[in-house]
Amino acid sequence: MRVALGADHAGLALKDAIRRQLDLRGLEYTDFGTGSTESVDYPDFAAQVASQVAAGRFDRGILVCGSGIGMAIAANRFAGVRAAPVADVATARLSREHNDVNVLALGERLIAPDVAHQIVDAFLDTPFAGGRHERRVRKLDALVPVPHASR
Repeated sequence: MRVALGADHAGLALKDAIRRQLDLRGLEYTDFGTGSTESVDYPDFAAQVASQVAAGRFDRGILVCGSGIGMAIAANRFAGVRAAPVADVATARLSREHNDVNVLALGERLIAPDVAHQIVDAFLDTPFAGGRHERRVRKLDALVPVPHASR
C-alpha cells in the first residue's frame, strides 16, 4: 500500500507523528508537505494528495489540518476521491467499510495523538465491505459536479 501525506501548518506535528507510525508499519509513503509551521493554505496540500490518489499513484491519502474539515472539502473536489473528516475509530472503520473512503482527513486541534494513531490504523487496515455498498459508491463516483458561482 502506498500512502500520500499532506498537512498545512496547523497539522504539521500530527502529520510528522503519522509519518513515524507509517515507518514503524513499513509502509511506503510520500510526504507532500508542509514542512514548516509558517502559515500556508490547506487547499494547496489537499490538492497535491488528492490528485495523486485520483490518478492511482497512491492507494490512500492522509491529510491533516486544524479540524480536518477544510482538507476533506478540498480533497473531495477531485473525481474518484472519497475523503472524510474523521475524529474516532468507529467512524474510520465505517468510512472504509461502507464508503470505501480513500482519503482520511484529521484535525490536529481536535484529536489526541494516540487516538489519531488508532484512527490511522483503522483507516489503513479496514477493507471495503462491498456488497450493497458497492452500488452506492459507484453512484458517488458517477455524480457530476455542479458548477457554483464565483465568490
